[in-house]
Amino acid sequence: MKKILENYAFIDSQNLNLGIKDQGWELDLRRFRIYLREKYSIVKAYMFLGYMPENQALYDMLRRFEYDLIFKPVIRSKKDGVKGNVDAELVLQAMLDYPLYKKAMIVTGDGDFYCLIKHLSENGKLLKVLAPNQRKHSSLLRKAISSPQEIAFISPLRHFLEYKKQHP
Repeated sequence: MKKILENYAFIDSQNLNLGIKDQGWELDLRRFRIYLREKYSIVKAYMFLGYMPENQALYDMLRRFEYDLIFKPVIRSKKDGVKGNVDAELVLQAMLDYPLYKKAMIVTGDGDFYCLIKHLSENGKLLKVLAPNQRKHSSLLRKAISSPQEIAFISPLRHFLEYKKQHP
């Protein structure tokens, strides 16, 4: 019996977080996971993060929301603060899982993923590039895709995906 392939998401968490915050709002990560599942049939949503022990409560919450977390150790410096670039981990995981998914969604506005997105698009494996900010994203993303339907933006979904603080 042949296994049914499903859609996977590969999320650059730093780019997602900063891209949304730059627009003056906060993403509701629980709603975002539901959106990915319902709109794009995403069964596995990898989130790539720099690991910091003090963020354990956040990691536990993300797991409850059904994100699969992939960590990279962070480097702390007085000059640059915290650095935890996850680009290589995201590309590696997308290629390791290549035979396991029908299509991949890449959540980023970063042009560093040009080669991955181009490869997925040319081979019919790209579901969508989902960039956080419609006004600020790399022009390389549009060059990597085969059709305009392969890119979408989170910014127009603010009314649905914005985190709204609960009042007691």
